[in-house]
Amino acid sequence: MQRSLILASTSRYRRELLGRLRLTFDVQAPEVDETPLEGESPRALAERLALEKAMAVARRFPEAVVIGSDQVADLDGEPLGKPGDHARATAQLQRMRGRTLTFQTAVAVVCQATGISQRELAPVRVVFRQLSNEAIEYYLRAETPYDCAGSAKSEGLGIALLEAIDSDDPTALVGLPLIRTARMLRAAGIDLL
Repeated sequence: MQRSLILASTSRYRRELLGRLRLTFDVQAPEVDETPLEGESPRALAERLALEKAMAVARRFPEAVVIGSDQVADLDGEPLGKPGDHARATAQLQRMRGRTLTFQTAVAVVCQATGISQRELAPVRVVFRQLSNEAIEYYLRAETPYDCAGSAKSEGLGIALLEAIDSDDPTALVGLPLIRTARMLRAAGIDLL
């Protein structure tokens, strides 16, 4: 029996990425508090939220296979989330210029009916260029990446912010590591090919 598949995310980026796998899936908002816990590392935050998002939707749809994902920009152990507005995005990018960050991208696949619960981390090391204030302003006006972790929309003009990307799962930087997701879906009984 092929179980229904649900993406526990309102992110259009994750929806587009999962669509590349040519699977039929529904989308449900996970409605999870994304506030970091006291002393929680960016890695732990991303892993916890990916699993919490998947579990929140799996409780409502226990027969479905549910994918949850989260991404946190990690600047020397400090989590940088979605900026939300222009001023915060400017401040984030000014702090990140000339620096190396790790985008901690976690994915979880769960199914309550079968007891499957998987979670993996796909860290992406990113080196930012030394950016002028004018370049930052131009980028923010062109992309308005206020819903992207660390204001970095790498699938668009944000790629011009970067010197280098190091990852073994290239879609992880956009927000859903498809290599890991495909492997986890196979383990949950959903084969892509």
